[in-house]
Amino acid sequence: MLTYDLTQGDGPLYRRLYDAIRRDAISGNFDPCEKLPSKRTLARNLGVSAITVENAYDQLISEGFVYTLPKKGYFIAPSIPQKRRVAQVLDLEINATPNRAERGSDAASILFDFSSNRADPELFPFSAWAKMIRAAMTTREKKLLEPSPGVGVLELRRAIANYLASFRGLSVDPNQIVVGSGAEYLYGLVVQLLGRDKIFCVETPGYKKPRQIYEAQGVECRLARIDDKGARVDELKRVRADVAHINPTHHFPTGVTATLSRRHELLAWANERDERYVLEDDYDSEFRFNGRPIVPMFGLDPDKVVYMNTFSKSLAPTIRISYMALPVALANRFYEKLGFYSCTVSTFDQYALAEFLRQGYFERHINRMRLHYSRKRTRVLEIIRRALPPETCRIIENDSGLHFILQLQTRYADAELQARLLEKGVRLAAVSEFDEKEAEEYRGMFLLNYSGIDLNGLENAVAILKDAM
Repeated sequence: MLTYDLTQGDGPLYRRLYDAIRRDAISGNFDPCEKLPSKRTLARNLGVSAITVENAYDQLISEGFVYTLPKKGYFIAPSIPQKRRVAQVLDLEINATPNRAERGSDAASILFDFSSNRADPELFPFSAWAKMIRAAMTTREKKLLEPSPGVGVLELRRAIANYLASFRGLSVDPNQIVVGSGAEYLYGLVVQLLGRDKIFCVETPGYKKPRQIYEAQGVECRLARIDDKGARVDELKRVRADVAHINPTHHFPTGVTATLSRRHELLAWANERDERYVLEDDYDSEFRFNGRPIVPMFGLDPDKVVYMNTFSKSLAPTIRISYMALPVALANRFYEKLGFYSCTVSTFDQYALAEFLRQGYFERHINRMRLHYSRKRTRVLEIIRRALPPETCRIIENDSGLHFILQLQTRYADAELQARLLEKGVRLAAVSEFDEKEAEEYRGMFLLNYSGIDLNGLENAVAILKDAM
């Protein structure tokens, strides 16, 4: 009987079990085609749930270390020499240049990270996803090996269109949808589609990656300030923008939701000229905890809005599948001008995601995520409000997204407070980091991404924050 000590190591239990079996398989401790214990038997022996064992087995199956036979059980793969080399590569340390949040501190010394926006790995639906991959491989053998259309396979675009109709209230033809490996790739396609002679504009404070991509694409990118109602039209006019890249549903990092009146103002601005467009980045719209989801701007004016979303937040960052819905005129232009591109997402992943959406797994997964994050959000707020007096800390939230703002009353400048916290092993990102002008109105405002934080260490981290203020 397999016996492993799962009390040691990092990450969820299923991952520790997966790592242990994988190591034994690579080391040759199993015979080829050796039968593994059943899920329930191994779960009883290790003192874990059957779901934990199932998730570990599913991951091993998806990577080729294990195979299964109906009504017979799980078996070690007959040969895994290639997996040995892959595992060795995966175990290598990669030296990367530290980003701004890591300056002045070794990342390994961070004990608690309020700025991490990673998803909880326990929430990923490994069993269902593995099932969809197996289904794709058994029912679409020929299609899997056919080149994908540049915009993505029709089955996935149709599934996305149905999802947008059912849950976002949007009427989109599948032929208006373009699938790509991440939003960053799609930003580049938008530049090529609209032309490098256009002036692109992004919000400030705001996520810096779009501006970096637009400038790398050779287009002029300018900044427009926002207020508590969303992107400001007077700012767009001041910088003479042609394309406004905005987060109207849940702005990053401030969390502002654009009002309906402001959305109409933005659309009126776009309609003043033929080649003006709004690029609506709806990156975490699924995570709204009270009330109905806000109808995207694309639903208000489908001729002037490019709608963009991703499965990176709702499934996992490593899924790397994003999509955009184009106005009909731009969709026709895309097929005419950029139709030669190959799709950057593998057909295996496209067909798996199409079935994941079509069979309702995605809806159930999102419902589980909302419930989990809603409970976690409530718990995080309880701990903070209990530890930090209201006169020292104001919480700014709007019942959506996976982060909110802590406005702290402190005698220290933002960078100084961050440095004091880093000395104690706590990382906290400031809103001012995302503001090119570092305006005084954002002083003392810090992001709290709660999706990936460990609740077990939160009280201690908040105590450190209180002492540092």
